[in-house]
Amino acid sequence: MADNSKLLVGLGNPGARYAGNRHNVGFMALEAIAARHNLPAWKKRFLGAFTEGRIGDARAYLLMPGTYMNESGNAISQAMNYFRLTPDDVYVFHDELDLAPGKVRVKKGGGAAGNNGIRSTIAHIGAEFHRVRIGIGHPGHKAAVQPWVLGDFSKAEREWLGPLLDAIADNADRIAAGDAANFMNRVALATPGRDD
Repeated sequence: MADNSKLLVGLGNPGARYAGNRHNVGFMALEAIAARHNLPAWKKRFLGAFTEGRIGDARAYLLMPGTYMNESGNAISQAMNYFRLTPDDVYVFHDELDLAPGKVRVKKGGGAAGNNGIRSTIAHIGAEFHRVRIGIGHPGHKAAVQPWVLGDFSKAEREWLGPLLDAIADNADRIAAGDAANFMNRVALATPGRDD
């Protein structure tokens, strides 16, 4: 394994009909990171879209699984094993119902909290990877959850989403360096009013 290599994964569902969904904010984050850091064009690899390059001082492998959310772990395990990485080298960007819209938290380990992409990842590589949880808020009651996550971001939500994705991309070098605390702090400072 190359020193200081990280696998950054965005969760989402493939295809144009899902592209604007709240559930696809992980894909949006990865696309923003790849664009900001001038990584090569995405190519088909590891059952998904893949690119790689340097982010800050680290080698970064970026993967958006092309399977549906509930099969994401298969692609992640293939890439992790190919590059001889450990779960501790893996950062999975995903939507989080239990965080207020626009908040970002990074944590290592834990359960799936109802996210099928995280559940699949745990099944394939264990729980000791890092989750970059991007808050989309909760619709208020359980019956509304599926239409909420599979609904597109509203025009009002896009007013905070764009700056948030910019802040995530601008500070991806902190994630690539394994510095989650500094990453969270910088994103919060860059998105005033989104954090309390």
